[in-house]
Amino acid sequence: MLAVDAGNSKTDVAVIAPDGEVMGTARGGGFQPPTVGVTVAVDGLADVVRRAFAEAGVGSVDHVSACLANADFPVEEQGLAAALRTRAWGTTVEVRNDTFAILRAGVAEPRGVAVVCGAGVNCVGMRPDGRTARFPALGRISGDWGGGWGLAEEAMWHAARAEDGRGGPTALAETLPAHFGLDSVYALVEALHLGHIPAVRRHELTPVLFATATGGDPVARSLVDRMAEEVVAMATVALTRLDLLGEETPVLLGGGVLATRHPLLDARIREALAAAAPKAVPRVVTAAPVLGAALLGLDHVGAPRGVHARVRAHYERG
Repeated sequence: MLAVDAGNSKTDVAVIAPDGEVMGTARGGGFQPPTVGVTVAVDGLADVVRRAFAEAGVGSVDHVSACLANADFPVEEQGLAAALRTRAWGTTVEVRNDTFAILRAGVAEPRGVAVVCGAGVNCVGMRPDGRTARFPALGRISGDWGGGWGLAEEAMWHAARAEDGRGGPTALAETLPAHFGLDSVYALVEALHLGHIPAVRRHELTPVLFATATGGDPVARSLVDRMAEEVVAMATVALTRLDLLGEETPVLLGGGVLATRHPLLDARIREALAAAAPKAVPRVVTAAPVLGAALLGLDHVGAPRGVHARVRAHYERG
């Protein structure tokens, strides 16, 4: 079996033997079909798969389990699956959104909910009977709020308005520009707009927001609280859709923003989740998402539990 976890920033693949041995692995760049097109994106996967196949000493596999970023709707999953089939890497192909890989990596069986907060925010849930819950997760157009980029944008909005008088005071007006060695929000806005500070560095504003919240700033704290509320809202809706709200169910927290376990955010999530879904069991996922893609593939082919255990042991040792 070939397991693929292709996120926005990196791709991991693994070739798994029938007995669960990890025969070959490889890593490549991000998977962004909306930016480069499906053909070019899959071409990028091809190089990574070729290297893993070479290490494993195989030319193809029985099944491909691919968890891919930007597969936000079932129709997109179907289209990407068709594109992968043309490569003849495996006899059968199953494509899911990459958030499912994080969920499956964190649970012993395909049952639970995962909320991922990285650059954006997403949530999925699954049951062993095949039922799933998911959101489009396309940003504000699909009702989402937050994530690393969203928090940075909100922090800048409040800081700019505090400095020019349109809004109330907040320490963000000092802490955000100071992070870049600047003396005003105006100077920071100009530097970002003109590209003197690369756009990719905007993600650095989110840790500054958290630090400012820890320092007691009410505006920064309100943004942290709202992020926690969004995480809990998504998790609760997914649990409800899957009829899991009344059962003890794992709620996995993943992605860069949640995996750092910032004390204020982590505590607020757990407090709000306990109130909204008392039987939910929150925990942060630390396992590699490609493990989840592999386990989903093993679920698909009906592999024995011992095979699942061997694959998990390989990644947990690493």
